[in-house]
Amino acid sequence: MKLSALCLLGALAAGIMPAQAQKISETEVSRIISTLAADSMQGRMTYTPGIEKASLFIEDEFKKAGLQPLPGEKDFRQRFATSGRKVVSLDSAAAATDPKFLHNVAGMIKGSSKPDEYVIFSGHYDHIGIQKAVEEDSIANGADDDASGVTAVILLANYFKEHAPERSVIFVAFTAEEIGGFGSRYFSKQLDPAKIVAMFNIEMIGKESKFGRNSAFITGFERSDFGKILQENLKGSSFQFHPDPYPEQRLFYRSDNATLARLGVPAHTISTTQIDKDTLYHSVNDEVESLDMKNIADIIEAIAISSGTIVGGKDAPTRIAEEKKD
Repeated sequence: MKLSALCLLGALAAGIMPAQAQKISETEVSRIISTLAADSMQGRMTYTPGIEKASLFIEDEFKKAGLQPLPGEKDFRQRFATSGRKVVSLDSAAAATDPKFLHNVAGMIKGSSKPDEYVIFSGHYDHIGIQKAVEEDSIANGADDDASGVTAVILLANYFKEHAPERSVIFVAFTAEEIGGFGSRYFSKQLDPAKIVAMFNIEMIGKESKFGRNSAFITGFERSDFGKILQENLKGSSFQFHPDPYPEQRLFYRSDNATLARLGVPAHTISTTQIDKDTLYHSVNDEVESLDMKNIADIIEAIAISSGTIVGGKDAPTRIAEEKKD
């Protein structure tokens, strides 16, 4: 018996199809997260050998996915420097005080009919490194925060390589989110925000949300119709995107979507974290073993399907009100 297109969409998004029909592999989810959150990465602290090792792994995954560097870049490293709390270009680094060098990992698929319009999928690949030991474990592995999000970015790159986009799609793993959002701050200056149609920032999707399986929430849901478009594209499925249930936590401003959102881009974070009671957050116990790989695979697949009309050039979310500088 053949499934109707609507039933197929729903089954895919709900993660209830047979293994051969599942577009996002649970095995691949586990492989990527386990690598990024391994002890050998030493917690991926900014400016350490551990985060460099993670960077090399992500670059290799982007290469295998067939991505191309961003315009003006020679490879997948988007290089810049910091001077204190300031983010500066490499050209300005020589005049900066005590510059420290960083890089995002970014690649893209050029759109077939709207190459000058951009959709971004992002997550941050840094974490908090070595912490005070708990039962002889001092490595804050950052499996959920945010190896889970970077895993989504890598697997979405593979997905859209097989489902050619109409708009250009950028896949970026940001550095230094944990210490000031330096990576996203630099990134936001490299593109005209008016050309960015939407940003899907993915942060901590490793566990069930407070709404249960087949669900996630979107920060700043009320600021654009981004969430409504995603949910419409999942019509007939059991997957639900909800507004952020933790407004008091100000999560909209605590991840890498914030910089572009302030510039008017419909830039939102998708998450499942129960931030009000997650005892593993920013601890040495944020380990792979605490995550639900099947649920992660289903969420990534829901993101892939729900973004279809945006990546496909049919829908453009309403813009977020720009925040004027004083």
